[in-house]
Amino acid sequence: MKTLPELSSDLANGRTTAKKLVKACLEKIADPAGEGSRAFIKVYADAAITAARASDAARALGQVTSPIAGIPISVKDLFDIQSDITRAGSKILANAPTATADAPAIQRLRAAGAIIVGRTNMTEFAYGAHGMNAHYGTPLNPWDRATRRIPGGSTSGGAVSVTDDMAAATIGSDTGGSVRIPSALCGITGFKPTQARVPLDGAFPLSFTRDSIGPLGNSVTCCAWLDAIMAGATAETPTAFPLKGMRLGVPKTILLDGLAPEVADAFGHALNCLSAAGAIVEEFNFPELQREHDGSKKANFSAIEAYALHRERLALHVDEFDPRVAKRLLLGANIDAADYVDLLQLRQSLITSANLTTARFDALLAPAAPIVAPTIAEMESSDEVFLKMNGLLLRNCAPFNVLNRPCWSLPCHRFGDAPVGLMVVGETMGDKRLQAIGLAIEMALATKR
Repeated sequence: MKTLPELSSDLANGRTTAKKLVKACLEKIADPAGEGSRAFIKVYADAAITAARASDAARALGQVTSPIAGIPISVKDLFDIQSDITRAGSKILANAPTATADAPAIQRLRAAGAIIVGRTNMTEFAYGAHGMNAHYGTPLNPWDRATRRIPGGSTSGGAVSVTDDMAAATIGSDTGGSVRIPSALCGITGFKPTQARVPLDGAFPLSFTRDSIGPLGNSVTCCAWLDAIMAGATAETPTAFPLKGMRLGVPKTILLDGLAPEVADAFGHALNCLSAAGAIVEEFNFPELQREHDGSKKANFSAIEAYALHRERLALHVDEFDPRVAKRLLLGANIDAADYVDLLQLRQSLITSANLTTARFDALLAPAAPIVAPTIAEMESSDEVFLKMNGLLLRNCAPFNVLNRPCWSLPCHRFGDAPVGLMVVGETMGDKRLQAIGLAIEMALATKR
C-alpha cells in the first residue's frame, strides 16, 4: 500500500499515470472475490476515468494543482456530491433529492486534483462504532478475514477501501471515534481534527456539537496533506517534532481500564519505543475524563441531537431504519431538556479544566480502542453484547470529541498481530503541531514493528 507522497512521486516522474491508478482501484472494487460490493455504496467508474484522463492531459502540459493531483480517493456516503443522493448509509434516504453542490471539503479536494472513485459504506447515519450496515452489508476487516470481523465504524467502507487498495486514501467523519476506530481496528492511520478546522457544510450530521471531518490513509503525511487541503490550506509534509525530551502524558483515568491483552501488549511496546527514543512518558490522573463519563450517563450529545434530527422519520418510518440504530436513536426521546443544558455547561467547564490539566504535555497517549476487532457473529449474538462492544469501542475516543481535541490513531501493533491503534491527542487548534508530533511517533514506531 503506497502512501500519497509515493504515488505523487510516481506520477511526477512518469512511473505511472492517473488513469492507471484509477483503473487499478476500479478493478479492485469490481473484483467479485473482494470487498468492493460491501465497501462501496456507489462507484463513479466513468467519471473517475474521465477525470483521470483530464488529469494526465493537464500534467503533460505542466499543470499540476497540488501533490494529490491525479490520485484516487474515496469518500464516506454522508458527504454531498453534486447531482447525487446523500444516503448516509440508509435506505430511507435512497430517494431523497440530489445534492446541488459538493460539500466544501469535497470541493476543495477536487480543486486540488483528487479523483473520487466512489462513496463508501458506513454505519447507518453514522450512529455506531462497529461499522455494520443492515442495508448494504458489512465490509470485512482485513485482519483475520476468514473469521469475519467488523471493520469498525462508522467510516467502515472507507477504512477497508484503503486497506484493500480500492482507494489511496479516504475521507470520513468523526463524532465519537468514527475515523479513529476503523483506523485502529484495520491497521491504518486516521486523523480527527479540531472541529472548526474543516467546514461541516454538506456533511450529513450526527451531532452538531461533536461532528468533525477527517482523513484515513497509509501514513501521517497522507492524512496531513488531505487535512490541509480540506481546511483550505496548501498540502505540506510536516516536519517531525523532536522526540528527545517530548513530554507525553498517559491518562490513568478510564482509558487504560480492562484492555484486551493484545491492546495492552501493543500499547506497552509503543510506550517503551518512545521512551527509548528519548521521550518523557508520564502517567497522570485526568479527572475530567471521569466527569465527562459520569455526565454522559445522564445525557449524551449524540443521542439528543441525532434524535432531534430524525424524530419525524422515526415517527413515520421507523421500520425503514436498521433496528439497532432505531433503538439507540429513540433513547434520545427520553432525555430531559434541562439535562441537555447541564451537559452543554459541563462541556465548557470540562474544556477549560482539561486544558489546565494537560498543559504540561506535548501530547497525550492512549489506546484508540480498548479491544481488538470482534467478529460479526459475536456482535450479532445478542443486543446486550452488541451494546457492550459498541460502548467499549467508543469509550476512549468519544471524550476527546467533547473536549474538541485533535487526535491521531497510529498503527502500533507488531506486523502480523491484531491491529491496534495508538491514539495521540493534542490541544484544541493545535492540529499542525500534533501532525508534527504524529510524524515523529510514526517514524519511531515504524522501526520497531
